[in-house]
Amino acid sequence: MNQPNPEFDSLFPAAKLDRRGFIVTALGTGFALATQPIMAQTAVKTDTKGLTAGEIKIPTPDGKMPVYRAQPATGSNFPTILVVSEIFGVHEYIADTCRRLAKLGYLAIAPELFARYGEPWKFSNVQDLIASVVNKTPDTGVMADLDACAAWAAKNGGDAERLGITGFCWGGRITWLYAAHNPKLKAGVAWYGRIDDAPTVERPKQPLELAANIKAPVLGLYGGKDQGIPLDDVEAMKAALAKAGSKSQLHVYPDAPHAFHADYRPTYRKPEAEDGWKRLQEWFKANGL
Repeated sequence: MNQPNPEFDSLFPAAKLDRRGFIVTALGTGFALATQPIMAQTAVKTDTKGLTAGEIKIPTPDGKMPVYRAQPATGSNFPTILVVSEIFGVHEYIADTCRRLAKLGYLAIAPELFARYGEPWKFSNVQDLIASVVNKTPDTGVMADLDACAAWAAKNGGDAERLGITGFCWGGRITWLYAAHNPKLKAGVAWYGRIDDAPTVERPKQPLELAANIKAPVLGLYGGKDQGIPLDDVEAMKAALAKAGSKSQLHVYPDAPHAFHADYRPTYRKPEAEDGWKRLQEWFKANGL
């Protein structure tokens, strides 16, 4: 199993032991209710031809976690990409993202990181989802679950020395944190992940505070018209990373809103999404993945 980063963990004393059994034992299907309205036709639909794909369960210290896994149907020793969802959990968009990565030769794993607290795809109200599930999910538990996924992959066709991560919105923030947590990570791509916020017991530190701890290079992709992530935060993160000597980079699409890659939502912007996906591939390849 990947060893945690003691320097990182010392910053997260709160919520460290806040673990509970899984109340979600299977993934949902289709799109999460709270993501309405859904576009009539999603821009990208990826089939499973040539892939091994579907739901599996990965062991953790307190039970088995449902995840979506996709990988080439033949071969082994694949570079592994952890895929971290938005607040809506692992639904069809995240599963399709895993299949897209698998078509590129990756073993892609999307864990249902909210599984101890509720079924995010069943909530129709975003604020209820955040209060009942998302805000109760501690960063320390998320880091441990991602470590469990990396450990499983290393024993089931993945290359333990080639581990990456990508995440969207909530998962974008987690991508930054995991790059500070796991010293074996090769690279990450954070899509419009929050950079700074008020601390809570479950989320005591933000990416901006951890910039000096981020060892793996992360590519951050942001929208210039994202109403939830100020451009001042993006600039502050750039400065903090530069001061730390990090190879991480942040790229801003001036006219893009939040969730511009989410091709099932009205926020989708095809040019920026396609360019970001191209940058993701180039970033991973340039950093050993």
